[in-house]
Amino acid sequence: MPRPLRLILASASPRRRELLGGLGHPFDVIVADVVEHEDPATDPRVMVAHNAALKADWVAERHPDAVVLGADTTVFLDGEAINKPRDLAQARLILRRLSGREHTVFTGLAVRRVSTGLKIDEGVASQVRFKPFGDEVIEDYIRLVNTLDKAGAYSIQEQTDMIIAGFQGSFSNIMGLPMEATKQILTRDVLQG
Repeated sequence: MPRPLRLILASASPRRRELLGGLGHPFDVIVADVVEHEDPATDPRVMVAHNAALKADWVAERHPDAVVLGADTTVFLDGEAINKPRDLAQARLILRRLSGREHTVFTGLAVRRVSTGLKIDEGVASQVRFKPFGDEVIEDYIRLVNTLDKAGAYSIQEQTDMIIAGFQGSFSNIMGLPMEATKQILTRDVLQG
């Protein structure tokens, strides 16, 4: 029986690690040493696809026999990408801006295996609707949730009732790794050999 292919997640995100773990296939985590493109004026689909590929390519070049998964996620509102906040002041501004509105969450997926020339790129979009809320809710939310390591300064799975009115599309995409698309790519194209 052939050995299962080595799978590597090219991401430092604990949420992506947790989500990918749900597939039941063993994997390693190797964080790519790259500078991500984060210009808010860039088309978000282009930005997340570029960053996901950048991470996957960097790790795949160093581990040519492994299947490498890269991902990148951003929030999009008013023609602008909203990435991770620099500090709590920016997190407050972002949450204020998202309050009472609907935005799109884009994730780019990149799967690479250098030794076989495997190169798959996909993008997934979901919509999130925020409840209207004021500064008191923002302060409570920032106290309860680490907003600094998340695009859009929020987490769909933490303190959801405080700020989220609803969503459409993949819930796991909003968390940072669209598992429906990831599972389909890995089981259909990759891990079956």
